Amino acid sequence: MVGLMTFFVLTGQTVATILGRFYYDQGGDSKWMATLVQSAGSLLFLLPLLLLSSSNSPNTSILYSLTSKAAIYILFGIVIASDNLMYSYGLLFLPVSTYSLICATQLAFNAVFSYYINSEKLTAPILNSVVLLTFSAALLGLHAGSEPSVHVSGEKYTLGFILTLAASALFSLLLSLMQLTFEKFYKRVTFRVVLELQTYTNFIATCTSVVGLFASGEWRSLRGEMEEFKKGTEAYVMTLVWTAISWQVASVGLVGLVFVASSLLANMIGTLALPLVPIFAVIFFHDRLDGVKVMAMMVCTMGVPLIHLSAVS
Repeated sequence: MVGLMTFFVLTGQTVATILGRFYYDQGGDSKWMATLVQSAGSLLFLLPLLLLSSSNSPNTSILYSLTSKAAIYILFGIVIASDNLMYSYGLLFLPVSTYSLICATQLAFNAVFSYYINSEKLTAPILNSVVLLTFSAALLGLHAGSEPSVHVSGEKYTLGFILTLAASALFSLLLSLMQLTFEKFYKRVTFRVVLELQTYTNFIATCTSVVGLFASGEWRSLRGEMEEFKKGTEAYVMTLVWTAISWQVASVGLVGLVFVASSLLANMIGTLALPLVPIFAVIFFHDRLDGVKVMAMMVCTMGVPLIHLSAVS
């Protein structure tokens, strides 16, 4: 199960990030649409969830009322939508290689949140990893003013850096809270519970994103955006569809890892995609992998095994 969930995370996260940048590079400009596709794929799991709910599965209901259960879904859904929006802005304003490196800091954030929320041990390898990943993010932050970009200004680059960093922290907090929910709110955690939490929270996030899409007025420009997409209308639709599917594959893998192991392991596996995205970014988007980025990537890569060492021990 851990191997399968790991494959889902690595494949889904890498493909979704590359397609998300491809959407912007080919003429896409709707931040709310980019946010929507990160959760809209949850609708694919409604039918399996209904089938599981109708079967004679053992009772795994939460220890509190149905109102509490709904409140958990709504709260997590709104947080997911907010987090996805910050990631969308970060991917728009940053080169995809820089974006992926900053996202690696979520592992350091999760180590801290796991200590305070999930009572995980804060060992020496974890502390060293936090220092290394923080140093990596600081390198990229100091490098922000010197990295050339033909697409965005220095102010937007800095904003993208801050939003991506904040989104990484919020995502780590969310994973720790999900683990706490499994431990404290459910009598017994099964795959049905995992699928239920994944589907319903992302459904709320999708509804929130739809409201944002219409409230912002971005829906008015979607037809023109589709017609002016450089690769054509069909490529526009397929980019959004496969981005949505890829994010849900990664999301199922992450929630599954929280279920079978811990939020710390889930974040660790997600960070293993770090070396893949910058390489693909250089190939497909001609990102410049200069000395500072290479150093940041090396520092991040050193930090990940330290978390792994602590998690295994």
